[in-house]
Amino acid sequence: MFPRLRAQGPAVLVPLAWLLVGLAHLDVVTDRTVLVFHVVAATLITAFAVLSWDEMAAGVLRLWRDVLLVGLLLTVGGIVGLLYSPLRDPFLTTTILGWMVVPGVGLYYTGERVPAGRRAYAAGAALSVLGAAVYAGALFPAAEAALLAGIGLAMVGQTVGIVRAVRQPEPDSG
Repeated sequence: MFPRLRAQGPAVLVPLAWLLVGLAHLDVVTDRTVLVFHVVAATLITAFAVLSWDEMAAGVLRLWRDVLLVGLLLTVGGIVGLLYSPLRDPFLTTTILGWMVVPGVGLYYTGERVPAGRRAYAAGAALSVLGAAVYAGALFPAAEAALLAGIGLAMVGQTVGIVRAVRQPEPDSG
């Protein structure tokens, strides 16, 4: 049960995380909810990284281990921003943009090394990075619809990539 959850859980957790980000932008969820989510996400990322460390020692999976570690730092930065209000906006913005760009780079890299999923990974990478560009462009002045569009693009792109990865039984180690 646990190996299956570990293998397929990200395909559910990735879109749920972006959905929560969108709901937070719409003020549908409280800061406390977002903080709890960050703490749970940091815990899950840590557990996944520790339990998968040896399996992710080479090739494409090595890059995804690095993505997890950078993502953990980004998530902890989000926690700091939520707990220390003077750092809120820059830390949360960095967390969001980082979580758009870093997996986008990972998806691009994966597509270059896993021919069977090249198109899906390239599309996921492009949408994720495009989402970051749209989101960043909508920050000054803040344009809520464009911020949400950026979040939506990243969510779709990363979901395409992670679903492709989950459907592929054994990733290429090259």
